[in-house]
Amino acid sequence: MKNTAISFARAGLRSARALGVAALALGLHAALAQHAGHGAPAQAAAPKPTKERAPRPQLGTGAAFAPDGSLWMAALDEQGRLFVQTAHAQEKGWQWGAPRTLDTSTDRISADGENRPKLLFGPKGLVLVSYTQVLDKPFTGFIRMLRSTDGGKTFGPPATVHADRQIITHRFESIAFDAQGALHTVWIDKRDLETAPRVGSKSTYRGAAIYRNVSLDGGVTFGPDIKVADHSCECCRIALAQGPDGRVRALWRHVFEPNVRDHALAVLDVQGKSADIVRATEDGWRIDGCPHHGPALVAAQEGFHAVWFGIRQEGDATVAGVRYARLATDGRPEPGSVQRIPDARAEHADLQAQGSKVAVVWRSTDGATSTLKAWTSTDAGKTFRAQVLGQAEGDNDFPRLVRHGERMVVVWRNSKEVKIHDIGF
Repeated sequence: MKNTAISFARAGLRSARALGVAALALGLHAALAQHAGHGAPAQAAAPKPTKERAPRPQLGTGAAFAPDGSLWMAALDEQGRLFVQTAHAQEKGWQWGAPRTLDTSTDRISADGENRPKLLFGPKGLVLVSYTQVLDKPFTGFIRMLRSTDGGKTFGPPATVHADRQIITHRFESIAFDAQGALHTVWIDKRDLETAPRVGSKSTYRGAAIYRNVSLDGGVTFGPDIKVADHSCECCRIALAQGPDGRVRALWRHVFEPNVRDHALAVLDVQGKSADIVRATEDGWRIDGCPHHGPALVAAQEGFHAVWFGIRQEGDATVAGVRYARLATDGRPEPGSVQRIPDARAEHADLQAQGSKVAVVWRSTDGATSTLKAWTSTDAGKTFRAQVLGQAEGDNDFPRLVRHGERMVVVWRNSKEVKIHDIGF
C-alpha cells in the first residue's frame, strides 16, 4: 500500500477535537439542540472570561478522478482562496503539480467539513467546481459553480445555480450527472422555514428542506428550483449516487415524525417530478439537533451500499456509531445487512465500490490524534477486514474516498499536508 504526502501552507477545516462520536454517546444533547440555532435555546449562563481564539482552519477538501486517471483536489488556501491541484501516479507514489488559484470574484467560501468544495468531471472536457458562498447573515449562503470546457485549464466566472435569491440557507450542495448527462444539484434550503407559522418565538416547521434543480447543458443554464422534501436535518451533507438504472439517488438525514432524524432516499427525476421518499435507516435518532454528520452512498451490483452515523437502542443500551448496510434498489435496507463499524470513535465515513469490492474509510479521534482507518470487503459487503492507514495530529479534514476503475484512494488533508493512501484488498 503506497502513501504519498504533499506539504503546503496552513489552510484548514474543523479540528479533530470537534464534537465526535464519543461525545454524542455521552449525551451532549443540549449542545446539539442549540447548535446554530437549530433547537431550543439553552438557559443563559454567566459569561466567563476567555482568551481570543484563532479562527478555525478550513481544510474541507473535494477530490475526484479525472477521466485520464489523474487525481484532483479542490480546497482553500490560507488566504481563503479556492484552488485546484492535480496529482499523477508515479512508480514511487503520487506526484502533485503546482496549485492553481481559481477566480471566484469576492466570494467568501465555506470549506468546513460537511460543507466543502466539490469537483465533478463531465463529457468533452467539462469540469465543474461547486461551493457555498458565505453571506453576511449567519448560516446563509448561495450555491455557486465554476465551469471549464477545456479539461480544467481555464474556468469561467462563478454563477449562482438556484433561482431563489433570498438571504437564507442555500448550503451543503452536492452535484452529480445521471447516465443521460443531466446535471443534478441538490442542497439544503430554508425558504419554507422562513415562511412557516410561528408559535411565540418557535417555528412550527421542523428542520430545513431539500431542494434541487437540473441542468441539461452541463451547467450553462439551470431549471427551476424543485423541492424534494420538507423537514430535512439542517447541517448534514447530502449523498448522491447514480444507480444501476442510470438515475441519481439522493440520501440525506431526514426529520421523520415526530422528530426522528433517520435517513431518507429519493430518486431524482430529470423532469423534476416529485420524488417518493423512502426511509433508508431505522436507528430512531431522537435528538432535537443536527449532528453535522451526513451519509455516503454508492451503487452496488444490485442496489446500493451506504454508511451513516446514528444512535440506536441495542437491548438496554443506547449505542452511537457509524453503520454500514446494503440498500435495495428502492432504498430500503436489505435484511441482515446492517453492521456497526467496529470502532466506537468512528466518524465521517466515506465509501466506494467496484464489483464485489467495497471499501469504507473513516476518521477515528481521541481528541488529540486522529487515525485514518479502512474496512475492506471482497464479497460485496458480507464480511470486512479492518486496516489502519495513517495518523495525524491536530486539525484535519474528513477522509475522501474516490475511485477510478479498479483503483480506490483516500485523500486526507491536515494542516500541514495532503496524504494519499491507496486502498489494498
